[in-house]
Amino acid sequence: MFTLAQARHLVATLRPRVDELIRLRADLAELRVDLADHGVSALGGLAEVKALEARLHVVVDEFHQHDIAVKGIAPVLLDFPGERDGRAVLWCWLEGDTDIRWYHRVECGFAGRRPV
Repeated sequence: MFTLAQARHLVATLRPRVDELIRLRADLAELRVDLADHGVSALGGLAEVKALEARLHVVVDEFHQHDIAVKGIAPVLLDFPGERDGRAVLWCWLEGDTDIRWYHRVECGFAGRRPV
């Protein structure tokens, strides 16, 4: 369980990993499109696809090791288990946010997001 302050600190600490995830995602998307459309890419071939996929999984696993749920990678959506007013919540960070600004009850999901 994370307090809001702990979750915010972890987002700031792991920001380089988030940036890496975004870069890997973009490279992988571009490489796949180039290969599908033209059979070649300046980014490489099938070996590079597999290498990017493997690196992406390593980065996602790093988040899991911190007990952070990766709910999406396009856009990046991270949930941190916590508690608010005696209820289990997930502190939400969405790609583009500068800080954790949202939470939702565990059973409500993304649609139940509320401002912190």
